[in-house]
Amino acid sequence: MNRSGYWLIGIVLVLLLGTGGFYVARHLHPYDEVIEHGPSPEARGNPWLAAEIFLRHRGLKVGTLSSLDSLAQLPPQGHSLLLLGDRQTMGARQTEELLAWVRAGGRLLFVAQALWNEDKAMSGDLLLDRLQLHQFLAKDLPPLPENQPDKYPQLTKLYLENETAPAYFSFAPDFHLEDPANKAQSWANSSNATHLMQLKYGAGLITVVTDADLWTNAAIRRYDNAWLLWYLNQGTDVSLVFRQDRDSLATLLWRHYPQALVCLALLLALGVWHLAVRQGPLQAPPSLARRQLREHLRATAAFLLRNAGQATLLRGLQQDILRRARRRHPGFERLAVAEQWQVLSRLTRQPTAAIGQALRPPLKQRLGAAEFSRQVAHLQTLRNAL
Repeated sequence: MNRSGYWLIGIVLVLLLGTGGFYVARHLHPYDEVIEHGPSPEARGNPWLAAEIFLRHRGLKVGTLSSLDSLAQLPPQGHSLLLLGDRQTMGARQTEELLAWVRAGGRLLFVAQALWNEDKAMSGDLLLDRLQLHQFLAKDLPPLPENQPDKYPQLTKLYLENETAPAYFSFAPDFHLEDPANKAQSWANSSNATHLMQLKYGAGLITVVTDADLWTNAAIRRYDNAWLLWYLNQGTDVSLVFRQDRDSLATLLWRHYPQALVCLALLLALGVWHLAVRQGPLQAPPSLARRQLREHLRATAAFLLRNAGQATLLRGLQQDILRRARRRHPGFERLAVAEQWQVLSRLTRQPTAAIGQALRPPLKQRLGAAEFSRQVAHLQTLRNAL
């Protein structure tokens, strides 16, 4: 190919590349895309992290407590304590210490965690019972007469002085608080239930709510939920207690590594089974051949000697000799002992002294093997001679 041909191919390639670049430039538009990675590890581990951040942004000092053990180091004046987690492990002593802390000027906010039991006249929630407050299911309450239509019946409303509209909160509508002793100074209601009560306690203040889910990370931004949290704690340092006790190491391992723990348990069980000490030697399978009569007799004699003793065997031989003598000599049993020995001496051709020694009662002490064998052989000789 000559030089002009190469130039032509180069011009065509340049035109193609230019045309393609122009097309891409006309149709390529930049855009922004937000990729949602979900909540951070801190938010997953702390459901009230957004509430802490919000209160700090409002100028409040916020801290967290893992338990009430450090309550003695927390000054009551100018402090608010929020019990947002489970209180099932909270005992009577901790309840009294907490109420004494409030009585000294502290602020307490806690979640009612048990329903009132009419039969037992208690709920089991130590704080509720001490304050004489009752919690019921809203569905068990009689319906209230509707004076005017409610645009938001499921929302809880709080009316403030000099405000034309109430503040709205998303408390769960399933529960209702009652104050039979009329101790509460303020409260907040939905269309048919009360979800917040506030009462003075000594020099302090106690706020009781039916649930704290409206202040979790996912719900605090809704309605006026965040504002309510600030309103209840304004002017104080806030301490959140959302776990009464920490999970043990075993609980954490089982929660995060259940498969590994199951495999480890199986390996340990197999190891113990493999290394276990047997309680005796392995027993060989019995022979299929039939045993001889001599073996049966020897086994029977060994069994009787082991279980009945020497005296029983010797006494059996002596009785067998006397029984044969009665058959050989009528009236043998009516003779005196000395006369019986003389009859046996004549029948067996054995001396009287040997017969008397053989028929004497067996001794209580155990004989030696040689002496026992000699006495058995002597008795068998007498019996065979009759």
